[in-house]
Amino acid sequence: MSMSSLLLPLALGLVACLYAAVGHAGATGYIAVMGLFGIGPQTIRPTALILNVIVGTIATAQFTRAGHVRRELLLPLAMASVPAAAIGGWLRLPTAVFEGIVGVVLLFSAIQNFWHSAGPEPTAGPRRALPAAALTALGSLLGLLSGLTGVGGGVFLTPALLVLNAAPVKQVAAVSAPFILVNSLAGLAGWSLAGNGVPTIGLALIAAVIIGGLVGAELGAFRVPPRGLRLLMAIVLLIAGVKLVMRGAAG
Repeated sequence: MSMSSLLLPLALGLVACLYAAVGHAGATGYIAVMGLFGIGPQTIRPTALILNVIVGTIATAQFTRAGHVRRELLLPLAMASVPAAAIGGWLRLPTAVFEGIVGVVLLFSAIQNFWHSAGPEPTAGPRRALPAAALTALGSLLGLLSGLTGVGGGVFLTPALLVLNAAPVKQVAAVSAPFILVNSLAGLAGWSLAGNGVPTIGLALIAAVIIGGLVGAELGAFRVPPRGLRLLMAIVLLIAGVKLVMRGAAG
């Protein structure tokens, strides 16, 4: 057994743990890790969506069980995002464009992780009630980006809801998890309907993300989020993002 076949499941399991703790499914992390291992974009995109579905299901179940889900936030976002994600998944980007866009997404996620790992704990305050039209527009935009890039959209949704002061952190995480799940399913459906192949994922990778997702979702829903570990993930995302942006620019 090669070293890469051992390291890849471990790395993806760690990603699943870290992301599930904050209500995410880990697509940006999976893309970062697979990019560092030299896997091609036609394999990365559907694989990230499949792993997203697995971990997103776990995170959704745990945060729902903890009673943090806000349906009035989730439903307009999800209903608008699903058809947009299917369209995004159906579209096929040139390799250089894909690498450039995903590289920017990873850099954005790295900055977000650095910010939350170094900044003060969020404080409670008056929440802003967002109109349904604004939530619908936001869901459509994030759904399209989700399908195009093979991520669930949580990397954009979470900071947007926090900046808009729409809900406390736990509730934002709880809304992000099912949002990511439905967008990943829609993006994967669009990818398949466009005639693209869906790769076979080894049992070791599936087991790794299931274990990581269960541990992370338990921590996030019922215990303290692992802020220090998010700093390490930000470093990985930064390295992979720079690498992909440079490859996309060269292409």
